[in-house]
Amino acid sequence: MFAGHDEGGHAWGRIASLTETAKINGVEPFAYLKATLAAIADGHPQGQIDDLLPWNFKPSS
Repeated sequence: MFAGHDEGGHAWGRIASLTETAKINGVEPFAYLKATLAAIADGHPQGQIDDLLPWNFKPSS
């Protein structure tokens, strides 16, 4: 509806899902997304992608 295109809608749905899942798991969404994107950019192994799911997130102190 507000995404401008079907693909934009799908992308928005993915981000919204990750954000809400983080909230459900007691994780601050911005910190989660920031750390997850940084881990991916730093070469996090694809075989360990489950480590990056919201319920496995361990915020750094």
